[in-house]
Amino acid sequence: MTAAIIIIVLIIIFLAATIKIVPESNEAIVERLGKYNRTMHAGVNFKMPFIETVRARVSLKEAVLDFPPQPVITKDNVTMMIDSVVYMKVFDSMLYTYKISNPRQGVETLSATTLRNLVGALTFDETLTSRDTINAKLQSELDEATDAWGIKITRVEVKNIQPPKDIQEVMTKQMRAEREKRQAITEAEAHKQSVVTTAEGDKQAKVLAAQAEAEASVARAEGEAKATRLRAEAQAYALKTLTESGVSPEVLKLKGYEAIQGVANGNATKIFMPASLIDEVSNAEILGEGIKSAFSNPSVKVKKAPDMSDPHMTIALSPRSDSAIHRNVADTSKAMQYEQAADDKKEEDEE
Repeated sequence: MTAAIIIIVLIIIFLAATIKIVPESNEAIVERLGKYNRTMHAGVNFKMPFIETVRARVSLKEAVLDFPPQPVITKDNVTMMIDSVVYMKVFDSMLYTYKISNPRQGVETLSATTLRNLVGALTFDETLTSRDTINAKLQSELDEATDAWGIKITRVEVKNIQPPKDIQEVMTKQMRAEREKRQAITEAEAHKQSVVTTAEGDKQAKVLAAQAEAEASVARAEGEAKATRLRAEAQAYALKTLTESGVSPEVLKLKGYEAIQGVANGNATKIFMPASLIDEVSNAEILGEGIKSAFSNPSVKVKKAPDMSDPHMTIALSPRSDSAIHRNVADTSKAMQYEQAADDKKEEDEE
């Protein structure tokens, strides 16, 4: 019974030493009698107990190496601190195990020296503005140098660039001055745009006002022309009507007197008339004043009847004229004739 138990235990120990399970994303380096034999991949693997041993386990996952800041001198002798981040993964477990004793330290040292070489060829300003270039060159050189170690450099990033304090103060002043300059330029551009916009608005307003004034002048001119044309047509129609109705010249003269009377009743201070019309008006005025004096002063005796040879009296007594002026003149003339005849008879009786 005891022997059976011992055999079972030995079998279990043998199987445990023979069967080897490798997790996913890992590999195991197997040595036979102290020499590299093979690489175990993920899954169940078998090895010869006591003859083969597992030398190392290697992770195939991508690793992130965050290195501390490194002092770097630029081309223009500015010392700054730069820290970088390197992303790496193992593509060959055998090389990773046997070609370098401390892969992480090797990558860190190689990264620092390569970074110094790259930044040493650049000025301070170029270093600040060329991060992408530095990252690409650093990745290319590290990847090429670590191929012999079974390491693949997937990505390199310059995380932080820290210049000296005096340079930082100068950069702060420069940044402030640049921002003030941009602010001044922006304000000047805004003022310029405002002035230009205001000028354009004034120009457009003046153009519109001039166009409106021109249209108003044209409208007024058209209205005056239309009114003048209508007045001329009305006068022409009136003259045509008077001509066709056969009005006598005497009636036209009386209408002229009435027109002059209407003009005189207005606000005009000067009246322009033809010389012939002035003579006729004067004769009519003398006749009217004489008649008015005769009726207003009974003691005045009119010794002489109106001169019937006067053309005005002939027109006034003409039967063709039926205006109020003609009738008044005719009645007055007849009354004066009757009174003259009565006075002559009375004088004859006294004699």
